[in-house]
Amino acid sequence: MEKGHPRSSSSPPLYGLDIETDTAVDGLDPLVGRVLAVAVSAGDGGSGVALFDHADEPELLRQLDRHLATLSPGVIITWNGARFDLPYLATRASLTGVELGLHLWPDPTCRDGREALPGHTGTSRASWFGHDHLDAYRVYRADVGPALRIGCSLKTVARLAGLAPVEVDASRVHDLSAAQMAAYVGSDARCTAELARRRWPTACLSIDRRVAVAEPIPEETLR
Repeated sequence: MEKGHPRSSSSPPLYGLDIETDTAVDGLDPLVGRVLAVAVSAGDGGSGVALFDHADEPELLRQLDRHLATLSPGVIITWNGARFDLPYLATRASLTGVELGLHLWPDPTCRDGREALPGHTGTSRASWFGHDHLDAYRVYRADVGPALRIGCSLKTVARLAGLAPVEVDASRVHDLSAAQMAAYVGSDARCTAELARRRWPTACLSIDRRVAVAEPIPEETLR
């Protein structure tokens, strides 16, 4: 097992990652809905975003994987990605025959009563190539949510932090134009990374420990 990035207040590159799925069918079930778009924000906190929205889902996944392989080792930041984004990507990759540098392993310490993603048993920890992973949702849900008595959706927390997330009807994501989709998924990726960056001295304590050798998703989880 390899060591992850040191838990310190000095931030490694933080790459916000967000996905959008096909709400025309069931965008909450990776056995049904395809991935429409993925955004990865720049690791230096800038406004740049790499967008992956190829009409061919396997090619979209391959392009995303190749991009992450080229980035300097850092931390992939998601919002509820331990339970949704990353398991969703892993399942779609398995179903479409795409090999990713993504590695998931179960996190039995997280029992929050929420329903698991179809095909999965609960929350996962993750790594992707040389990148560690941090689910910023869990950081804010642990203290900000209870203290302010608010739901910790990304949009709610981002607005409270003074950010201006792009908002759309989440049930009609499939109706967005290419430009609207790019703005929406890119905004979520940037907000996710920025929220982690603002709390890095404590957030870094919740980084997933990286495992050196990836293992395939058990076939039975895809049934």
